[in-house]
Amino acid sequence: MRRFAWTLRVFAVSQRRSPAATSSTIIAPLVRTSLFARTMATSTTPVLEQPLKLACIQLASGPDKAANLAHARDKVVEAARAGAKLIVLPECFNSPYGCDYFPSYAETLLPGPPSREQSPSYHALSAMAAETQTYLVGGSIPEADPDPSTKKYYNTSLIFGPDGKLLGSHRKVHLFDIDIPGQITFRESDVLYPGNKVTIVSLPGYGKVAVAICYDVRFPELATVAARRGCFLLVYPGAFNTTTGPLHWRLQGRARAVDNQVYVALCSPARDTTASYHAWGHSLVVDPMARVLVEADESEAVVVADLDPGLIEETRKNIPLSTQRRFDVYPDVNEGDISFDEPNLPK
Repeated sequence: MRRFAWTLRVFAVSQRRSPAATSSTIIAPLVRTSLFARTMATSTTPVLEQPLKLACIQLASGPDKAANLAHARDKVVEAARAGAKLIVLPECFNSPYGCDYFPSYAETLLPGPPSREQSPSYHALSAMAAETQTYLVGGSIPEADPDPSTKKYYNTSLIFGPDGKLLGSHRKVHLFDIDIPGQITFRESDVLYPGNKVTIVSLPGYGKVAVAICYDVRFPELATVAARRGCFLLVYPGAFNTTTGPLHWRLQGRARAVDNQVYVALCSPARDTTASYHAWGHSLVVDPMARVLVEADESEAVVVADLDPGLIEETRKNIPLSTQRRFDVYPDVNEGDISFDEPNLPK
């Protein structure tokens, strides 16, 4: 088998060196999935179909869930009045952030759709999207397994359309377990269970976006797969802290943008110095050239940015990474066994 693979490689090299050989001649005798991936990566179809105004709400939340939901609604309305058609809320927007809070604030989303008693946050987000006729990435909320005996909890983002219907959901894949001696120790895995999929959501009229949560941004594979699958925007509700925030928040947003030549939105809670966890804030939007278009400070704010379809295409034309990748030297992360679904997702 190794001999056969070696023969294929020699054949490909010899074809590449032949003046009469074309790219299709080189690739066709090899792996068909490689041809599919290359076609996807070099498609001339615009990934963002029309201009889009995006808003990130850097929300100040407290211990009162009902008050948090009402306040979120006011800010979503404010963003919609500013012209935003896609609005993002921060991680754990309906509650304080922390392992001590996840179980007590968790809501049951299954079987879906949940009742108002099961999940007031689900119904509040649905109503906000319908009222403003916008696409709404509902930050994240603590989710509880419907069987209390399992003691399973997730950090879950719900995405709604302008009609108030659920378009998709994402459970945080990479749990925030870090230990920086003398500065911060945090272990989400003490309480939470991870999700198990890449989340891509279609927004009719605009295109596809990927949604992930906070610590997920540190794992570029999720972003790369999403970009190769045609997403124009990577959305990360997140709550970096005052240790990692100044070091890596902006850096991670710019890195994911420049790697994939897409827009990136990072949406944080506002900083509350009286809380047990101090969020970094600084919600921001980055363009495909890794320029920060808008950035908040640490206080409550609504940041708005205009996403231009032409800029994605111009960036990819001027710096044509998709046609320069060397999958004969390294593997294509977009191939192989990628999970885009998992059992028992919110509906």
